[in-house]
Amino acid sequence: MYRNLKVVFLFLFAVLTSCAERVDLIVHNATVYTVDNQMQIVEAFAVNDGKFVAVGSNDEILNKFNASNVVDAQGLPVFPGFIDAHCHFLGLGLNLSQVQLQGTTSFEEVIDRVKDYAENNDNTVIRGRGWDQNDWEVKEFPTKEILDQLFPNIPVVLERIDGHAYLVNQKALDLAGIDENTTMAGGAVVIKDNKPTGVLIDTPMALIDAVLPAPSNAEKAKALKEAEKIAFENGLTTVDDAGLLKEDIFLIDSLQKRGELNIRVYAMIANTKDNLDYFLSKEPYKTDHLNVRSVKVYADGALGSRGAALLAPYSDMPNHKGAFITGLDSLKVLAERISKTKFQMNTHAIGDAANAAVLEAYRERVRFLRDPRWRIEHAQVIDSTDFDKFSKKIIPSIQPLHATSDMYWAEDRLGATRVKNAYAFKDLLDWAGVVALGTDFPVETVNPFHTFYAAVARKDLSGNPEKGYQSENKLSRGEALLGMTRWAAYANFEEDQKGSIEVGKFADFVILDRDIMDVPHRMIPGARVVATLVNGKIVYSNRK
Repeated sequence: MYRNLKVVFLFLFAVLTSCAERVDLIVHNATVYTVDNQMQIVEAFAVNDGKFVAVGSNDEILNKFNASNVVDAQGLPVFPGFIDAHCHFLGLGLNLSQVQLQGTTSFEEVIDRVKDYAENNDNTVIRGRGWDQNDWEVKEFPTKEILDQLFPNIPVVLERIDGHAYLVNQKALDLAGIDENTTMAGGAVVIKDNKPTGVLIDTPMALIDAVLPAPSNAEKAKALKEAEKIAFENGLTTVDDAGLLKEDIFLIDSLQKRGELNIRVYAMIANTKDNLDYFLSKEPYKTDHLNVRSVKVYADGALGSRGAALLAPYSDMPNHKGAFITGLDSLKVLAERISKTKFQMNTHAIGDAANAAVLEAYRERVRFLRDPRWRIEHAQVIDSTDFDKFSKKIIPSIQPLHATSDMYWAEDRLGATRVKNAYAFKDLLDWAGVVALGTDFPVETVNPFHTFYAAVARKDLSGNPEKGYQSENKLSRGEALLGMTRWAAYANFEEDQKGSIEVGKFADFVILDRDIMDVPHRMIPGARVVATLVNGKIVYSNRK
């Protein structure tokens, strides 16, 4: 009797198995944060042909499907692939071959790193990035004399952490034809004792770039692949590159089509005549891996280099209000041109004067557009009368790490009253209804968990300040997660394809070693990616 029952059970199992639907991948026994409209947490999902085909309980998925690749997540948390809504992806890769100046605590340390680099590299130009005078005991811009002595015959170009200032030597100044009489709107050649100090803020930097050799396509391709590795290690599956030239977009597209670059890129085209004339005369360009439908504009510079445009003078420089890179009239002309296309306008605005100008230029145009989703990149310092001008038509694209990086000196720049309207992420969310979160890497680290921690704890990686910086503007964990996934996808017009674990969307997801939605705040920055998958295929794993 027992033997007959065993045969029947084996027969039924074979029938059920043969009736199960075949898929490429099943993930089960997981804590799956779907980030759907109900913010559901489920146990399992199935993937086929690069997309999610079912989401549900362990029993629902395992009983309905079978696959040759079945992953028991052992209870680990699974999230949609993270989206960095504002970064410089190509720039990150290119910077890897330069002098790394992040974290230097003095100009002397900068010089030591440059000397070490020069001794170990045979380059015709010495480039570096990452210095920040606000981290030094002497919080003043450096000058070029030591560079002139050490490197009289080779140009040296050292970029400030925010990308809005250079320190260059005399050789670089001579090649670019820059002297004490050089002036450019939207920036400054810093002068002392009637001579250039070597510090160039914003627009004059282009004079240096124009005379130095540009990286080759081969060098750029290598840089993109190296940047992709870093992104995947950190759980990023989509990056919004804020300002690319036409030829760089073509290069990314060709690498993706050849299968040499798997990360998805939302490309903001740089605001150049060549770019605008080429792209705005066409429809937006879209593949599964590349989306070209926005224009990146600079309204002003950065707060750390005092290039941000303020309504009232800087508190630590009473005769200075910063400068516009693109003024109100030009913003209005550009907004009108873009509004007649299907492209989105994404404008860098740091100071309250710049944000006010961008909001004015935008509002004149978006009222005629049904669903523009124009973005203000950074939205860093907002006048108290301007918060109510944000909406789902004008989206804040913000970087939580800027708040915790800048908090030690921001009040010096802005004063105690004005700084309360800076890095006001919760206030911006309350008015706009959505926020897109990014890092601005390589200005900040390529780490979405640091972004998440800065958003929800408002503390630096040392845990300071104890109660959080301007903690009234913390985001909840759910809001921060949305900003890194579904809301970021919405800001890219891609919410139907990515940003959540839902049927029909790309199977981009990450498995983490801890649950950032549940662990104590102090444990969030140490989170690590166990695996990153794009289209249901592993692109990074720390498990051999």
